[in-house]
Amino acid sequence: MVHEDRARRLGSGAPRPIRGDRAYVLYWMIAQRRTRWNPALDVARAHAAALGVPLLVFEPLRAGYRWASVRHHRFVVQGMRDNAAACRAAGVTYLPYVEPEDGAGAGLLEALAAQACLVVTDDWPAFFLPRMVAAAADALDVPMIAVDGCGVLPLSAHGRSFPVAHAFRRHAHKILLDHLPHRPAVDALDGYDLGAAAIPPSVSRRWPAADLDALLAGGLDRLPIDQRVGAVPYDGGPKAAAAELAAFLDRRIARYTERSHPDEDAASGLSPWLHFGHVSAAEVAHAVLERDGWTPDAVDTRCVGNRAGWWGASEAAESFLDELITWRELGYGYCLHEPDGYDRYEALPDWALQTLADHAGDPRPHRYDLETLAAAKTSDPLWNAAQRQLVAEGRIHNYLRMLWGKNVLAWTSTPEVAFHTLIELNNRYAVDGRDPNSYSGIAWTFGRFDRAWGPERPIYGKVRYMTSDNTRRKLHLSDWLDRWGDQVTAPW
Repeated sequence: MVHEDRARRLGSGAPRPIRGDRAYVLYWMIAQRRTRWNPALDVARAHAAALGVPLLVFEPLRAGYRWASVRHHRFVVQGMRDNAAACRAAGVTYLPYVEPEDGAGAGLLEALAAQACLVVTDDWPAFFLPRMVAAAADALDVPMIAVDGCGVLPLSAHGRSFPVAHAFRRHAHKILLDHLPHRPAVDALDGYDLGAAAIPPSVSRRWPAADLDALLAGGLDRLPIDQRVGAVPYDGGPKAAAAELAAFLDRRIARYTERSHPDEDAASGLSPWLHFGHVSAAEVAHAVLERDGWTPDAVDTRCVGNRAGWWGASEAAESFLDELITWRELGYGYCLHEPDGYDRYEALPDWALQTLADHAGDPRPHRYDLETLAAAKTSDPLWNAAQRQLVAEGRIHNYLRMLWGKNVLAWTSTPEVAFHTLIELNNRYAVDGRDPNSYSGIAWTFGRFDRAWGPERPIYGKVRYMTSDNTRRKLHLSDWLDRWGDQVTAPW
């Protein structure tokens, strides 16, 4: 377990000293919400052992972040319940805190850090987390170490953002074998013997630990979050993630090359748990390779940059790993290196901005506002079905998510309005919304990580073109449409 390439000290000004005379090492769990395969928890425990003090795991959940809803809160709180059980079994003090109102948790981190030797947290490159972590590091009098548990490769190994998947794939193939052995502990709390940390009484009085069972039994309905976006029909948390991974390996991965067909039900389905850190991408990759009987000796270095052949694994495994590593981590690296651009229309490639501007005045076949789209009330039954699945399940079938985005580009007044409409719909309803991979998928609709295509078309210009009619002809959709088509009663 070597994590030097994943850990960095934060804070401006002179480095803060580790305070060895204090009571515990504090792990501020904000992105990798699990106790297994978690490099940040490895680092926190290692520091605690070196200092001879206990470990305190603090997992908070804000009320006032944009798009906060029952859907997202419930998923996270279900994970908190799993983490509470894991910490309790290991003898580790765990503090779950769910804000009863926006801003109620202000000062809690500082109060806990006042008794901490140092603070370890998760490094994550998108949404409000980078700003929050940077501000917190400057406010504390002890070091804050941010540890990257985002992907199979450390983000520090990217070096830069990449314009297309092929360029990043070539880079990844050159360095993956150096990084694969450095994986986190399977169970970061196994054999823990440092004792239980004492939460200061003043903290417990002002910020009591969340009653997770009460929140899940109806307490979420009283929080100041969006009550219109309800829970999804599956559970969050590391236990549910482990069950989904097992089901994928047992029943679906052998058919993964058929994943574009909704009726085949061959996709991994892991995005919601990956987004909230309930499962590690490194664990998923390891499980897939282990199932395949893979060893590093199988790698074919003649295939550097190729979508298939480099791993020397089965076709299904290689196809999945390309999605998990190339496409997913391409987006994470872009967010890291382009922090002001990943969610901005203006940061699209120049060629895409130009061609979309050239066709911004083209007649649109339909114009739909945000709430009409949210309610799946368009003239396109296939698009409506995809939106209906998003509202009900918090996810869209992988291939149909691309079509979902392309159609909105044709149904709004300008490409920029389409871009922000898709971000709003995705972040409001998708469990994995607000994720680097989600932003990448939306921006791909408009040309990021893609190239110019011909022939040039109305509205789209040189941006890749997709239609519902072509999709119906290409894909197996009948069972999926039976479930989500316009004949189905809307779930809202």
